[in-house]
Amino acid sequence: FGRKLILRWCLLQLAISGTCAAFAPTFLIYCSLRFWSGCSAVVIITNNWMLIVEWTRSQSKAMVITLITCAISIGQIMLGGLAFVFRDWHTLQLVVSIPFFVFFFSSRWLVESARWLIITNKPDEGLKELKKVAHRNGIKNAEAALNMEGLRATMQEELEAAQTKTTVFDLFRTPNLRKRICLLLCVIFGVLTALARCLALLVLNYMGRRPTQMLFMFLVGFSILTNTFVPQEMQTLCVTLASVGISCGAASITSYSVHCNELIPTLLRAKALGLDVMASRCGSALAPLLMTLVVYLPTLPWIIYGVCPIIASLVVPFQPETRNLPLLDTIQDVEN
Repeated sequence: FGRKLILRWCLLQLAISGTCAAFAPTFLIYCSLRFWSGCSAVVIITNNWMLIVEWTRSQSKAMVITLITCAISIGQIMLGGLAFVFRDWHTLQLVVSIPFFVFFFSSRWLVESARWLIITNKPDEGLKELKKVAHRNGIKNAEAALNMEGLRATMQEELEAAQTKTTVFDLFRTPNLRKRICLLLCVIFGVLTALARCLALLVLNYMGRRPTQMLFMFLVGFSILTNTFVPQEMQTLCVTLASVGISCGAASITSYSVHCNELIPTLLRAKALGLDVMASRCGSALAPLLMTLVVYLPTLPWIIYGVCPIIASLVVPFQPETRNLPLLDTIQDVEN
């Protein structure tokens, strides 16, 4: 169905389910509506990433994805402020849900990903979207410069790949793409801090994708492990280490998002990000369960929390560097 249609549908679903949750008569109905809101929010984030990445030049991808993740941090800040103003949760729920109706109606001016249209054997529609974007950007003679002959000449391989249908199993069928997916699933870790995301942008641009991920994930694990063995009386040091861990976690998820979108071809990007989100949710579900291990050793859960990011940082070097490289479109691009 493409990026735009699913994004618009989920914006509407989030607006309706969030608004209805404010009037839920029972806790069960409230939880059900919040479940649908959560499902919508995840798809909105991933489809936003895909649309923006597929319309952005290689040199600007890190900055654009960093801005998206910073917007999430700003939203968290605003939510705290709104909760302070609107003390009744029904009112707060309405205040944060109703704007999504505005987002839904304004999303009609979005353009579908031309890359996705071309790669799914819809070159005419892809060309139409390219002309629309060129016109909005004030490019003159776009009608003459953008034509089917030029499109076929520049994207011949992608048009040929469009003749074959793909499934989620194609992510694991070829060796290089299979390795990338398996390694990406080992690297997921996420927290939110706006300043750390901005720092991640600078490091991404100067050091590249792999060193950035390795650095921040190692620091996440190191800060957790160190904090585990710091005496509770040293509160200042404990808070400092916790702040470092949270900040590095935010930076690591930003660098991971950039690298992940650049590693997966357009043909399978939506499927890969869906799998990626599923893996991250599994991690979110398992994390609190690890606290049951305190019956064996009080520090055991925290040791596991600290070791996992460090192990993930050691996985990153097996992925290729993608800084300033053109976005991949087909499985063959990955294998080459």
